[in-house]
Amino acid sequence: MPAKNSTRKKLTTSEQRDLDTKIGFIEGLVRRDPEYVDALQILGDHYTQRGRFTDGLHVDERLARLEPENPLVFYNLACSYSLTDEFDRAAAALDHAIKLGYRDFNWLAKDPDLKKLRAQPIFTELKEKIGRLKKPDRE
Repeated sequence: MPAKNSTRKKLTTSEQRDLDTKIGFIEGLVRRDPEYVDALQILGDHYTQRGRFTDGLHVDERLARLEPENPLVFYNLACSYSLTDEFDRAAAALDHAIKLGYRDFNWLAKDPDLKKLRAQPIFTELKEKIGRLKKPDRE
C-alpha cells in the first residue's frame, strides 16, 4: 500500500464531481464490507484529496485497528492526525510506523500532510530518532 497521495492541488469543479462520485461508490463498498482494507485505503486517500480530513482520519483509525502491523497504515494515520492538528497523536502514530519498519525518510521530510507536524517541538525527538536510524552503528 503506498502512502496517501499527498500532492493536493486545487480541484476543478469537474474533478470535485468525479472524486465525489468515486467516494460515493467506495463508501457503498465499505458499507457492504466494513473490513475491505483496499477500499478503505482508497476511500481515506480520496477523503484527503477532497479536503475531508476528519473523514479520512476516521478511515485511518479503522485501518489501524484492521492492520495493526502495517507501517504505512500508521504513517497515513500520522498524516491524518497532522492534518487535523492532533500533533501528539500524529507523533505517536509516526513513531509507531517507524517502529513497525517505515523507512521512507526522504518522503517523510517533504510530505505536505506532515508539514504542520514537522513544525511542532514534539517532532524534534522523532527527527533525532530518524537521524539515528539513517546512520548505522559503527561499533
